[in-house]
Amino acid sequence: MNRKEKLINTPQELDLLKKLETLKGELDQMFKSDLNRSLPFNELLFDRWERAKKLGFGEGSSIYDSAYVFGNVQVGERTWIGPFTIIDGSGGLGIGSNCSISAGVQIYSHDTVRWAVSGGVEPYEYAPVSIGNNCYLGPNVVISSGVSLGDGCIVGANSFVNKSFPPGSKIAGNPAKELIT
Repeated sequence: MNRKEKLINTPQELDLLKKLETLKGELDQMFKSDLNRSLPFNELLFDRWERAKKLGFGEGSSIYDSAYVFGNVQVGERTWIGPFTIIDGSGGLGIGSNCSISAGVQIYSHDTVRWAVSGGVEPYEYAPVSIGNNCYLGPNVVISSGVSLGDGCIVGANSFVNKSFPPGSKIAGNPAKELIT
């Protein structure tokens, strides 16, 4: 007996499973032929632009179904938030228009360091994060609480950003530093 057969208890459940498998196959085929993409089932089912709209993000913005969103997050127009991101606005987070927040990016507006090392005595610390307009955050970037990035910043993949940078900065590294170009 396979895993699916162990989960199926009624003919109605078997019928539903078959319908879902058919739907997945049809959506897979459509996305592959129309967009040359193969996506997980949840990404085939749920519209990124509709989710962004429901979250109150600006016109034309999108956010993948696999992204986590916490707290107060404001996002401008035409900003793309990629898959497997963590967008923490518990301390306040603003992301401008025309930004690209790549896959795996984590943006935090709080931290629990003092809470943890104090044995839970000290409170969590919160500090707002601001990402300007026209910014690019490469894959797997981590932004810590209290950081502000000016308009037009570029952050290289796998960077840890724990301080603020002015408009037009090109930054990378762990911790991130401004690149001389």
